[in-house]
Amino acid sequence: MNDDWWRNAVVYQVYPRSFADGNGDGVGDLPGARERLPYLAWLGVDAIWLSPFYTSPLHDGGYDVADYRDVDPRFGTLHDFDLLVRDAHELGIRVIVDIVPNHSSNEHPWFKEGRRDWYIFRDRPNDWESVFGGPAWTQVEDGQWYLHLFDPTQPDLNWENPAVRAEFRDILRFWLDRGVDGFRIDVAHGMIKADGLPDAGTNDGRQIEMLGRGRLPYFDQDGVHQIYREWRPILDEYGAIGVAEAWVESPQRLARYIGPDELHQAFNFDFLLADFDAKSFRAVIDKSLAEADLVGAPTTWVLSNHDKHRHVTRYGSLARAKAATLLMLALPGSAYLYNGEELGLDEVLDLPDELREDPAFKRTGESRDGCRVPIPWTEDAWTRPWLPIPARWMAITADKQEADPDSTLNFYREALRLRHELSGLLVWCEAPDGVLHFRRGRHHVFVNISEQDTPITGKVLLASGPLNAGALPPDTALWSAE
Repeated sequence: MNDDWWRNAVVYQVYPRSFADGNGDGVGDLPGARERLPYLAWLGVDAIWLSPFYTSPLHDGGYDVADYRDVDPRFGTLHDFDLLVRDAHELGIRVIVDIVPNHSSNEHPWFKEGRRDWYIFRDRPNDWESVFGGPAWTQVEDGQWYLHLFDPTQPDLNWENPAVRAEFRDILRFWLDRGVDGFRIDVAHGMIKADGLPDAGTNDGRQIEMLGRGRLPYFDQDGVHQIYREWRPILDEYGAIGVAEAWVESPQRLARYIGPDELHQAFNFDFLLADFDAKSFRAVIDKSLAEADLVGAPTTWVLSNHDKHRHVTRYGSLARAKAATLLMLALPGSAYLYNGEELGLDEVLDLPDELREDPAFKRTGESRDGCRVPIPWTEDAWTRPWLPIPARWMAITADKQEADPDSTLNFYREALRLRHELSGLLVWCEAPDGVLHFRRGRHHVFVNISEQDTPITGKVLLASGPLNAGALPPDTALWSAE
């Protein structure tokens, strides 16, 4: 096995509840995901990242964990998990699982048993705000308050307590012993809070939250790095990796999470947040590659995930989404795909309010449910899905797209196949305004975000849409070879 597989891997995020239903109850599960592993091998991914499947009341889609060492019965059993890992490995697919160390569920035995020193309780709250809106503190019957940077059902753990640190080292080993190849670390920048829990203040009336645009006393504190220095020897012992979800204010701050004594990767959210604009993409790519040089590890690229609107909707069209995808897959480093994007799925914006389950929706009116609608494998793949599948998706089910050589699905598959041929440093080439053009070795990449056709060079390998008399139309990308 290649220990450096993660440096240029394509990792496919499986949101278990919405990926595939193995028992017909309308909720995706591990047996369903296992059944679809041959599809993922056919697609050409190198690894899967499983969002949480642990025992949970599902107040926040499983990111409220009530048992870190078991599978929620709605998703299956530990045996189902073991079979999934075995089958994935037999197909050459590695398995990364989510670990949620910043907070647990308030239904976890640790919280229910009253282990207050495992959480952050205070006699008086400060001014900290929840990422999901409202205050970050909830009062209990005896008058004390507990901290929850997210939903009140997700109390923050006290990582100053050595027992908490030891418990999570053991949790890592539990899953590594079951064969996982790494961890995606949720809120990797949040476990340590500033000494004394000082007030955060506000910015234009509200705190800055997750996006890393400034310093907050509850995110990106220096002490968090000691945790990862404790984790790295464990990861190295098993040949596993750690991937940080870390929203920080600068490349220098992000670089501290990555290295031979901490984690292997950190998500590149700047690329996801970039506008569909040549200057915006160019600036983010240059910044990201500079960060990669700074940390000595390749960057990660991502366009959609379970927390953001799908990029078909963000960019306004499938054509633009496919062009951005071809750009992303041509960049040096690893790429993360979100389940269903290979079908060209858009954001479901018209879900009935009474069906929405995102806790942020209940507090702010903002919802992530629209990117979590179940995947349309066939017209009748789901019975009573937990979120309704829009009728318009019946024209783009996976089975129909597999049989169509011009489908978005087969476009993704060909891009992943050809991606293995791209190598070398990224070198920018001269291009008209609104056009990106770079080469990697003998391969050239063109992305036309202007309002007119642009000329291309080389033998065409793959385009995100039809060419116009040999020229590249607007909102289209292309790979060619010299």
